[in-house]
Amino acid sequence: MSAPFFKFGLFGENMSLVLAFVIGIGFGFFLERAGFGNGRKLAAQFYFTDMAVVKVMFSAIVTAMIGLFYLGWIGWLDLSLVNMSATFIVPQVIGGLILGVGFVIGGYCPGTSVVAMSTGRIDAMVYLAGILVGVFGFGELFPILGDFYRSTALGQITLPQFFDLPYGLIVFVVILMAIGMFTAAEWGEKKAGGKRVEAK
Repeated sequence: MSAPFFKFGLFGENMSLVLAFVIGIGFGFFLERAGFGNGRKLAAQFYFTDMAVVKVMFSAIVTAMIGLFYLGWIGWLDLSLVNMSATFIVPQVIGGLILGVGFVIGGYCPGTSVVAMSTGRIDAMVYLAGILVGVFGFGELFPILGDFYRSTALGQITLPQFFDLPYGLIVFVVILMAIGMFTAAEWGEKKAGGKRVEAK
């Protein structure tokens, strides 16, 4: 067995779209069931009163990272064929800061806003409308912003490549970071004295 399955011809483009749709619906369903379609619950992480979102997402990242590492190590996954976006340091840092500010103000990220909109939340509809305005606005301004958008390019690079360290060591360091983050999140929740926001 070898993965990624699409690159090795296990299924074609049409089936990949069907699978993407099914996985996306499933992902959105579980986000909503976990309460992550609630803007108040999502925003609570920035006030350290409910860190459930950070814990769940960091757990998902670490689980995927460990899975990719070991599947690649035993030869079931060819990591060189896994699709990875190129890195543009300065534009992506600034874009991340803009997204973060929007997250704090609106209580949603792009994905959770779609989840919340599908359940009829008006604030999510307004938030998603703002995203669309931003997307089309950026498209119109791209001739002006294009050079900045393509600046500080590093290509498709991973942390082990960037720091010139073994993949396994990076995995170990990220696991230690996760443990530290979970500990800090628990401490922050107790210090803030907040109550978890229940999904409604």
